[in-house]
Amino acid sequence: MTARQMVKAVRELTAGWKYDAVSIGFPGPVIHGRIVAEPHNLGGGWVAFDFRKAFGRPVKIINDAAMQALGSYRGGRMLFLGLGTGLGSAMIVDGMLEPMELAHLPYRHGHSYEHYLGDLGLERRGKKKWRRSVADVVERLVAALQADEVVLGGGNAKLLKHAPAGARLGTNENAAKGGFRLWEGGPRRKARGTRSRGAP
Repeated sequence: MTARQMVKAVRELTAGWKYDAVSIGFPGPVIHGRIVAEPHNLGGGWVAFDFRKAFGRPVKIINDAAMQALGSYRGGRMLFLGLGTGLGSAMIVDGMLEPMELAHLPYRHGHSYEHYLGDLGLERRGKKKWRRSVADVVERLVAALQADEVVLGGGNAKLLKHAPAGARLGTNENAAKGGFRLWEGGPRRKARGTRSRGAP
């Protein structure tokens, strides 16, 4: 899917809706509200695309894992891991959101975290081994980042029989909550790396 195809599909699905602003969760790096690289798992045309012009509304763009993290946050030091096509990650510390790119860091045997926890790792190794890897990664990252809790979201979180120690399961619906929180303001919800392009 290209950026243009996404906008066309969303506009068709929301025909007749009344809305003041648009929040976009993007599967890749976003700095100061701007997409900085084309996504690994989608078509092209995202970096230079004018979303405000296309939607005719103010737009805020944030990494998709960061958006779901924002909607999942309850306080303290929370690490979010999005288990899906790839591996999304973000951390919130005392209300300050920091999108992260942990997916491509080395994990085992010269392979990345995403290699083990993304869709390809799940298909290649099976659910049982995949679940063990999820639990191991949660334990390692909690120790390294001193997280109070980990939220496991994304489409594949539902494949876990139960959350590993120190973690809870999130839902994709929390991304919608995070999208609303982007516009609410306040120190607990100010997402680093996002920028308003006009008031809603």
